[in-house]
Amino acid sequence: MDASEYRLDTNLGFLLRRAQQINSALFTGLNASALSNVQFAALARLVAEGPTSQNALGRRINADAATIKGVVGRLEQRGAVTTERDGSDRRQLLVRVTDVGVALFDDAIAGSERTTERMLECLSPGERLMLVELLSKIAADAETARD
Repeated sequence: MDASEYRLDTNLGFLLRRAQQINSALFTGLNASALSNVQFAALARLVAEGPTSQNALGRRINADAATIKGVVGRLEQRGAVTTERDGSDRRQLLVRVTDVGVALFDDAIAGSERTTERMLECLSPGERLMLVELLSKIAADAETARD
């Protein structure tokens, strides 16, 4: 295939990026909490898994060091998390969700669910399940390859 025959609209990376852009815009518009997707993911991990280091939190939500630092900083400014140096390793910053953070997360769940519904409304129930299963498989394979 030469350059004149290439179709960007069938490129997986392009399609995934476009879907992420749509998801992000919907999430922002349908979410009264004013959390970003990444802030929502950070709070979801903290609520479900408890306090963790900033580095580990970044890994758990697939955010690089600079991104997670900014996310934690913005959440801390909103009173959603607290940070403190880890007593056993002073290099590590321990992140803990607060009651404000839990409330923000709870408020954002409905917006997240509406976003998912809007993203998938053009798909049949079987296609929805298949899409989630396939994306989960890709994500799990990437995690395995990274370890």
